[in-house]
Amino acid sequence: MMDTLLLSRIQFAANISFHILFPTITIALGWVLLFFRWRFARTGLQKWMDAYLFWVKVFALSFALGVVSGITMSFQFGTNWPGFMETVGNVAGPLLAYEVLTAFFLEAVFLGIMLFGARRVPPWLHITATALVAFGTTMSAFWILVLNSWMHTPQGYELRDGIVHATDWWAIIFNPSMPYRLSHMLLASGLTVAFLIAGLAAFRRLIGDRTEGSALQLRFGLTLGAVLIPAQILMGDLHGLNTLEHQPAKVAAMEGNWETGSHVPLLLFAIPDETLRTNHAEIAVPNGASLILKHDPAGVVPGLNDFVAADGTLLHPPVTPVFWGFRVMVGTGVAMLALSWLGVALIWRRKGAEALPRPFLFATTAMAFSGWVATLSGWYVTEIGRQPWLVTGVLSTKAAVGEVAAPMVMGTLMAYLAVYAGLLIAYIGALMHLARRAAEGAPPRDPLEARSPAPTPAE
Repeated sequence: MMDTLLLSRIQFAANISFHILFPTITIALGWVLLFFRWRFARTGLQKWMDAYLFWVKVFALSFALGVVSGITMSFQFGTNWPGFMETVGNVAGPLLAYEVLTAFFLEAVFLGIMLFGARRVPPWLHITATALVAFGTTMSAFWILVLNSWMHTPQGYELRDGIVHATDWWAIIFNPSMPYRLSHMLLASGLTVAFLIAGLAAFRRLIGDRTEGSALQLRFGLTLGAVLIPAQILMGDLHGLNTLEHQPAKVAAMEGNWETGSHVPLLLFAIPDETLRTNHAEIAVPNGASLILKHDPAGVVPGLNDFVAADGTLLHPPVTPVFWGFRVMVGTGVAMLALSWLGVALIWRRKGAEALPRPFLFATTAMAFSGWVATLSGWYVTEIGRQPWLVTGVLSTKAAVGEVAAPMVMGTLMAYLAVYAGLLIAYIGALMHLARRAAEGAPPRDPLEARSPAPTPAE
């Protein structure tokens, strides 16, 4: 039988796993839509407006699911985790309010113009609305990442009778890990969108779409991915160094390193054993972890055995999910690098995306949702790696959980999983349906203007 704490953690993980899929798309897709709309205004080429009208539907659907799942998730602060707001509400409450005031209101005001105004308002207003919605999604990410980063590396506060009170909002907002987490997340969103665009465009070409529009989107997605993945690798390295400084136990779990020492190998494969506190079946690169984390093959890397209390209590996170989550994230990133760079090379050699071979199109289609895989595995590393703390050094996860009967949490967890599985299947099915319609020659139209003529360059 699982207790309330474990079930509540699983339930919140299920909620945030589902929720984060959609902001990961909308954050970057808003800016991509702005680029498509701007290119149409500059060139008058219909392929840019077709791309805009296709992907604005994806944006609308993703935005709706992100809002709904975010509201559901926020209720769990009260139902499952009352100790969180009771202890750190003086910091968390204002930060969440800032997101609503600076991001959600902005999106809500201009989203309608962005979705339905292509033929109803002047071009400059439609472009402005798209830009403001894109800015709003980025501001939403900013405030959420500020709160999340503060929970990992809290500063700018003091404790009074066990309650957190803010003393320096500048220090709270620009806490030590915030710039790295925010940059890492924004790049992850860009990569998610790049491979989603390339994947759906490749799927369209596989089922017979030979239009210039599908080739344009395929080329755009692969090029964007090829540009962003090196930046993400660099940011991941910087983020790892920051984590080593402020959360060494998490890094030890990521590396599967039990004893502090120098010349620590980089484990490509291992089976961590938390009972015996060792690894089995190791495949390692000598000195690799020391070289990556310290930029010195003789660098000292912390070990998990340093994070055990005198009474035997573990002060480090569960090793297996953090260890494997990190490798799934990195492995997906390597696959992204290989596919996008190969794609750009093939496009350059073949003078365009129209002549890409079918095996490559199949591979690109298979990678359409690879951004989700990398994002989820990265978030699991980040959030599980914070355990046993909810707010590092301030509030433990165990201290924040509510007194809800385990069967009640289990029942709602099963309901959440069933609903989310259905919604996820429906979402992916809707994207495939949109791609098939585009491939069959049905022109992407403004939702409320199905019978109106296509916009002219002068518009």
